[in-house]
Amino acid sequence: MTKNTILLQATELSFAYPGQALFNNWSGEITPGVTLIYGGDGRGKTSLLQLLAGVLPVQKGQLQIQGAYLHTEPDVYRNQIFWVDPATEDFDQMTVMEYFTSLHKQYPLFDETLLENVIEGLGLTPHVDKKLFMLSTGSKRKVWLAAAFAAGATINLLDDPFAALDKTSINFVVKMLTQFAQHSAQAWVITMYQVPQGVPLAGLIDLGD
Repeated sequence: MTKNTILLQATELSFAYPGQALFNNWSGEITPGVTLIYGGDGRGKTSLLQLLAGVLPVQKGQLQIQGAYLHTEPDVYRNQIFWVDPATEDFDQMTVMEYFTSLHKQYPLFDETLLENVIEGLGLTPHVDKKLFMLSTGSKRKVWLAAAFAAGATINLLDDPFAALDKTSINFVVKMLTQFAQHSAQAWVITMYQVPQGVPLAGLIDLGD
């Protein structure tokens, strides 16, 4: 698999909320490495991630990951993606470790050794036996990041990965993304208001200010 391999293809996507059209026949390609979705408030950064994740319904157009189309093979498509809404409360009654364990079935390449390193790197060690509802916003976001780094999914979607993190954790996330940027079989799609310092980008999707 070469660096220019297209892992995810979006073709002529259209999506609108009532009274607000976000995308009209938008097409794009996600290749291995880190792709930044960049833009101001209300430009559709999070909505585009949700469309790519298959959790927001595509009103027109097609999405496919390595030959699996969302509209014909939704389970095959979604099982190649790591996505979690950072604000979700769906897992609040699980402990952190129970949440990580729950991911093994969906992600057969889940890397327990890497998870241990990421837990330490993000400062999550004191929290692993706590239920998720007990964690601060920043700590919960670290749990989602740790899960993404360990999952081994083909497509990894991270909504503003630096939000609510301390400087040490931000530096660790930059380090991890820099390492994953060299991975020829995985893509990392991140949303931010500005271009992150120190992260090599394979692609840039500019949605405007």
